[in-house]
Amino acid sequence: MFRSRNEGDERMTRFSLLALAKEALSGHRGWSPQWRDAKPQSAYDVVVIGGGGHGLATAYYLSRQYGITNVAVLEKGWIGNGNVGRNTTIVRSNYLLPGNIPLYELSMKLWEGLEQDFNYNAMVSQRGVLNLYHADPQRDAYARRGNAMRLHGVDAELLDRDGVRAIAPFLNFDDARFPIQGGLLQRRGGTVRHDAVAWGYARGASSRGVDIIQNCEVTGMEIMQGRITGVQTSLGSIRARKVAMAVAGSTSRVASMAGLRLPIESHVIQAFVSEGIKPLIPGVITFGAGHFYISQSDKGGLVFGGDIDGYNSYAQRGNLPVVEDVCEGGIALMPMIGRIRVLRNWGGLLDMSMDGSPIIDRTPVDGLYLNCGWCYGGFKATPASGLCFAHLIAQDAPHRAATAFRLDRFALGALIDEKGAGAQPNLH
Repeated sequence: MFRSRNEGDERMTRFSLLALAKEALSGHRGWSPQWRDAKPQSAYDVVVIGGGGHGLATAYYLSRQYGITNVAVLEKGWIGNGNVGRNTTIVRSNYLLPGNIPLYELSMKLWEGLEQDFNYNAMVSQRGVLNLYHADPQRDAYARRGNAMRLHGVDAELLDRDGVRAIAPFLNFDDARFPIQGGLLQRRGGTVRHDAVAWGYARGASSRGVDIIQNCEVTGMEIMQGRITGVQTSLGSIRARKVAMAVAGSTSRVASMAGLRLPIESHVIQAFVSEGIKPLIPGVITFGAGHFYISQSDKGGLVFGGDIDGYNSYAQRGNLPVVEDVCEGGIALMPMIGRIRVLRNWGGLLDMSMDGSPIIDRTPVDGLYLNCGWCYGGFKATPASGLCFAHLIAQDAPHRAATAFRLDRFALGALIDEKGAGAQPNLH
């Protein structure tokens, strides 16, 4: 049985209009830290490796849904330093295959109630996601995807050229190399403030007794007779009944400490932010003739991205060929942004699976659990990933929305090949 742990459980002030007014009258001197900066204990029921969105969400749902609070989240840097703070903030559930739709729609429903659930302003903005199509075969493919979404109870609208023009009249409809013919719209999609997601989950988990331990890098795993008994860290050894890995692009390196070789490759994906301009982009728009997607932040900056850098890397930075490709896609779609200055760009480290879909499963090491392979879909899946992973850890059985994400599907041939967008395996 798991134990509940209340030591150090400091109930956070609940955010409300009344609390804000009270703090305003006192000069905002009464706010407490958003989570406890905990020191590691000698042992826990569950150790979650990785303090990104998925790891923090897992700890939050372990404590909230399953009452397991004797939990530590180990983050080698600081909260918000990894992929959860290095993405283009898009959320959607417009998938095609039955293996993916249930999980991403679960995530969308959790996004819709997340701010009330963990009492934190994550700036969830359901402004819509519009995928453009430029040819008849692409229209047919989008119609198929939209029908699959509707069969699963997910909203989808297939727009013609005039429908797209009504939403985004500034697009290059006629002069582009690939004229716009229409688009697939999911109105419930949109954007969420990425680092606020990490802060909200950390705050919610910490208030329930979970230890959030920063600057604590896992350097090894302690395994006896095929079962994990703990981890070695830069702050010392920690015993654990169960250990859960949620480390995104570092999955291969961390898993190798347990002697595991996984069907995962690490790639950098770049994101970009422009200078602030007046409101222009109504929602999220993706270019169907190239890998380019764009939205506009509340500060006015255009937030956009594209394809992964086509080589394996553990670096959080990319190279100029992808920068050029992304900018070319943007200019082809809307030439008017050509004179807008890019303020900064950064790289996130993706864990690319061989079929482009995630893995949420137990490993051959008893007590060691795996959450990885999110490819381009990591941020949008954060709530559902955390809930499904917490369910697996607590119940030792997959959540009904994640039954297809088995580690052995690659050996069994049960691939979830959403777009054929997985990594290229190195067979040499």
